Amino acid sequence: MIEACNLGKNYIVKKKKHLFRTERKRINAVKNLHLCIKEGEIVGLLGLNGAGKTTTIKMLSTLLNPSEGRITVDGLDIVNDAMQVKGLVNMIAGGERMLYWRLSGIQNLRYFGKLYGLKGKQLETRISSLLEEVGLTTAADTPVELYSKGMKQRLQIARGLINDPKYLFLDEPTLGLDAPVAKQLRQMVKRLAKEERKGILLTSHYLEEVEELCDRVYIIEKGSLLLHDTPENIISTVVKKFHLKVVTSSLSKPQVENIKQNMTDCSILFTEQIDATVIEIMAEFDPTSKLLNLCMSETISIQSLEMKRPSLEDAILTLAKESLS
Repeated sequence: MIEACNLGKNYIVKKKKHLFRTERKRINAVKNLHLCIKEGEIVGLLGLNGAGKTTTIKMLSTLLNPSEGRITVDGLDIVNDAMQVKGLVNMIAGGERMLYWRLSGIQNLRYFGKLYGLKGKQLETRISSLLEEVGLTTAADTPVELYSKGMKQRLQIARGLINDPKYLFLDEPTLGLDAPVAKQLRQMVKRLAKEERKGILLTSHYLEEVEELCDRVYIIEKGSLLLHDTPENIISTVVKKFHLKVVTSSLSKPQVENIKQNMTDCSILFTEQIDATVIEIMAEFDPTSKLLNLCMSETISIQSLEMKRPSLEDAILTLAKESLS
């Protein structure tokens, strides 16, 4: 398990005030953060830009030392046992970073494999297996600069798995990818967690992706923990609005009034169309059964029904609005 306790990271920023005078300002990028990542689970790390996500990942992956608190990886201290920890973790970033474009795919993997102490037959077997897994066997000897964006990201995945890490940090892994490639990557992430029991930390601006993949989510704001729970519990806690859209046969005025009187705890909009009425309801609970019972009692025929349940994106937007108010 990766465990971070009272984690903090401070920076000193110099700002010029006058021609010969500068002011030193202390920036708290991360403050008193607690989080854990267990084997076999996918954990989300979310926040607005500047919330401290990238700084947190850099500390967890040994790229930055914390200013405060402690991080342990399977009991190893991230500072005192940094070299041992490096063998247990790896990172996959979105975009087209962390690869050498003038080298071929296989040369990239050989280089990074050797950094982790792999060599000889062990290294070549690992490279061959990873290239096959990400579908790049036929492009192994092609320079990376000739790869498509999707191919580069698949090579990034192979690079991130070269040392067979127990814990994997994914920083915007599907950024800019086409839908089929992004879907393939999500399927791989699920398999790595559930079948190979790797602990995975995911940051992403694609909140549907986080909602689909993550067992738990940490939401941070200005470096501090705001919420920690399952995506389902966060949604139900933060966003209590359901949007129900029902198309019925044309309603009479008494029928409309009856629905209004019996659903005063909802916001209702009626729109008349040719031979139909569209009812849109916003509520802090699922109003479906209540409306269906009313329609049955009034012998109103229903042509279509669509429920839009609140999502993790709705929750993040709500939290963002609350933080600005």
